Amino acid sequence: MVCIIPLLLCNLFPLVAADSKDNSDNNNNKAQSKRGLAYQNGAHKADNRLLFSPESPVAWYYTWSLWPAPEANDNAAVEFLPLVHSTDDVAKDDFRKQLDALPPSSGHLLTFNEPDGDTGSGGSAIEPEDAAKSYIDRIAPLRSGDGRTWNISHPSVTGSLRGLDWLRRFNESCWDLDREKGCPADFVAVHWYGEYEGLKGWLDTLHDFYERVPSSSSEKKKSSSPKFWITEMALPQQDDEATLRMMNQTLPYLDGLDYVGGYAWFGAFRSGEKANGWTGDAVSLFDDEGGLTELGSLYLSSGHGGNDNGNGNGQDGGGGGDFEPGKKGPPGDDDEEGAAASMYLASRWAAVVAGLVAAGLVAW
Repeated sequence: MVCIIPLLLCNLFPLVAADSKDNSDNNNNKAQSKRGLAYQNGAHKADNRLLFSPESPVAWYYTWSLWPAPEANDNAAVEFLPLVHSTDDVAKDDFRKQLDALPPSSGHLLTFNEPDGDTGSGGSAIEPEDAAKSYIDRIAPLRSGDGRTWNISHPSVTGSLRGLDWLRRFNESCWDLDREKGCPADFVAVHWYGEYEGLKGWLDTLHDFYERVPSSSSEKKKSSSPKFWITEMALPQQDDEATLRMMNQTLPYLDGLDYVGGYAWFGAFRSGEKANGWTGDAVSLFDDEGGLTELGSLYLSSGHGGNDNGNGNGQDGGGGGDFEPGKKGPPGDDDEEGAAASMYLASRWAAVVAGLVAAGLVAW
């Protein structure tokens, strides 16, 4: 009988080793990926498991708040980016304490969501002068000093001339308040809703703006553009074909830009849900039954492996078999389907162990 134990270990070890290698490869894929999620949907557990699975290229996400999604906490390879939505967030006494309590993997901080927009549409409606003062007093010190430090972003304005004018006034106010440093930033959060060509033009506009206008503590006379993270993008109110075409063009373009650090599609939810009341259902990554749409399949497949993936022709850049259209997330122990799945997996493992024991007895 003593011989059975080594036999069991020999049979089980390759499975463990394979899992370890797969996890290592998946973590490496995430480390190279720019792909993220503008995430607000915690209701569908199976969807969440697919989005945050080790095989998914999703490397980061945010929730439009300082609070991470509990369902993503088990995956340390996916970075949570807290968002300071308005000046009210940083005015709270426990603001720094909230940040310190976040997972160690969190290192980027987003600031002020669409301050040039009104609160009814999700904006924060902040005057540039007020935003500059709050930024300098409460946010800029987070980049250095004692304790935990952060890479911080300039505010994410709407993709419009109004947004560009807000950024100009914000920057001027920053230098008026602090003539040595202005409002230092490590990256800039960007929003865009529209065609691929419009996104290219908007990024070019912002890149030129930050090349000309100092935005960090580097020499004021010589400034370089910081990296951009597109934290919201989609093609609203169009059909499935046009939306898929826009994503096919956009993903490889953004993957190939050195000054783009990350991007997130607005649509990590099911069609027919409230979140896409303005954008339309075509932007959704999931259909109304929890299966991946063609768009969702593309987003979770063609970023696999990093910046050289996605060719703009509707083809996967690798890993397409893992995320075919219609694929659903795995059930878990905390729902009825999950209980059945757990019993099934348990029975499979019991059968494997029983078979190994029988093989050991025969050998003995």
